[in-house]
Amino acid sequence: MNVNTQDLEELNHFKALSSSWWNTQGPFRILHAITPLRMAFIKDRVGVHFCRPEISLRPFQNLKILDVGCGGGLLCEPLARLGADVTGIDPLEESISVARNHAEAMGLSITYLSCAIEDLPQDLPLFDVIIASETIEHVTHSDDFLKALITHLSLQGGMIVTTFNKTLLSYILGIVAAEYILKWAPRGTHSWEKFMTPQSLSHKLNNFGLGNQEIIGLNFSPMRGGWYLSPSTDVNYFLWATRS
Repeated sequence: MNVNTQDLEELNHFKALSSSWWNTQGPFRILHAITPLRMAFIKDRVGVHFCRPEISLRPFQNLKILDVGCGGGLLCEPLARLGADVTGIDPLEESISVARNHAEAMGLSITYLSCAIEDLPQDLPLFDVIIASETIEHVTHSDDFLKALITHLSLQGGMIVTTFNKTLLSYILGIVAAEYILKWAPRGTHSWEKFMTPQSLSHKLNNFGLGNQEIIGLNFSPMRGGWYLSPSTDVNYFLWATRS
């Protein structure tokens, strides 16, 4: 029996914000700000793994990519523009409706399904790449969530998880500063108890057979005027994993 990894309180929080997914100055403005870095990491890791040179206009042509917890489609659309066959899933029909409408307006062909990963049909073709970006910190039963992801990953495929580290600094910057002082995100968007250290996530994935991994940090610097990738994973990090 599949374990329900959805958190009703989290879903209600995002349901109230679902109409704002494409407002670059709205409650999801941080996701908009870091999406170029998320895409740079995805393009680099996927491109190397599948030998897809970036000089191609559509380097992800024919790759099947699943974006789990896709929200309004902020990652699905640039992935589709790179040629990928993209499927985006999210438990909230409200978010999926926004994603479908925006993709249609942009002339993009993307498959959107309103479901959690544990409810994704098992008879679908396996995916070359599975992305869970800023998602695992919003679910319950993270082990079951990761297991469900991996059941849909092809043998030669790769997985990308981006999330918060579980440190004092991540609490101060990711919750206190971001939600209460700077108001970069609505209050209650994150729960520090659900954050996960890269060591813990790495260990879980290794136990599930994805032992070939790369991790890089994401940081914000007022001096640099924005976000940048860094060896420091004290607050946020991106992880790429494949089978050993």
